[in-house]
Amino acid sequence: MKKIGVLGGSFNPAHGGHRTISLFACKALGLDEVWWLVSPGNPLKPAKGMAPLPTRLARARKIARRAPIRATAIERQLRTRYTADTLHALRQRYPRHRFIWLMGADNLAQFARWKDWRGIARQIPIAVIARPGYDDVARGSTAMSWLRRFVRSARQSADWTNWRPPALVLLRFRPDPRSATLLRQADPLWHREYEATCVRDPLTRRLIV
Repeated sequence: MKKIGVLGGSFNPAHGGHRTISLFACKALGLDEVWWLVSPGNPLKPAKGMAPLPTRLARARKIARRAPIRATAIERQLRTRYTADTLHALRQRYPRHRFIWLMGADNLAQFARWKDWRGIARQIPIAVIARPGYDDVARGSTAMSWLRRFVRSARQSADWTNWRPPALVLLRFRPDPRSATLLRQADPLWHREYEATCVRDPLTRRLIV
């Protein structure tokens, strides 16, 4: 059995903040690996300004180097678009792994907009990681009003494999102000560095083109 943290997103682009959060989660939750699910297309984000999937995956793999992190575009092979469907497919494909969903407080704030968000919570435990400026709105969100009864103590976070979902743990660590939005504003052409890169998915072993 491997203990896997799953962090989904557009990764447009991946950056050191993603890496820092993932390494913190590895330590706090006793994870063997973190999988970055580089989304083919986020239903809640506009397509305009979204770099091509191979480019985003290549950048994510570079940021994840020499860390227990796998950046993958497995959703393309699974043909899933929504997190609830992806998690169901992953659990069937890797029945011996134990998964926990990782999300920032900014995502918790809008979690109720996700397709079948209660179904996600009923599938696997969730770890929410603090994000500067989002904690208050996340705690007052529609999703949190339902999830609050399932919150576990952060002191028990290493025992998450014994939790029966729904189960939520709120993890706090030194805030990281970096964001993909700020990076795109600073360097709108960041993706050009990776346009000629041929990248192979570390889980499916398929070339992503």
